[in-house]
Amino acid sequence: QVHLVESGGGLVQAGGSLRLSCAASGVAFAINTIAWYRQAPGKQRELVAAITAGGDANYEDSVKGRFTISRDNAKMTVYLQMNGLKPEDTAVYYCNAAVTTTMRTNVDSWGQGTQVTVSA
Repeated sequence: QVHLVESGGGLVQAGGSLRLSCAASGVAFAINTIAWYRQAPGKQRELVAAITAGGDANYEDSVKGRFTISRDNAKMTVYLQMNGLKPEDTAVYYCNAAVTTTMRTNVDSWGQGTQVTVSA
């Protein structure tokens, strides 16, 4: 089983930066694509960015050029560098990992979320 723990959220002024971390622990055959989602009050959870095990990244249109996702496989950690933050980026950010278990089944693992608040 793989556990994900997010950190790095907080309160920042518009135009500021934050770096989120998602640390994975546990035993698995493989941790495949890892993604960051966010959910603002009253809105559905949306995909922000994702990165494959090989390092290929993709982004939601509104964060392209401002956010950068990266992963350190040795540390089992994924990062989301967020620059040029806007009030509309305010949300709870969740880490998600596509995991292949030791039994060779595929499961989704979620973290508990970290709050990001951007003031105008």
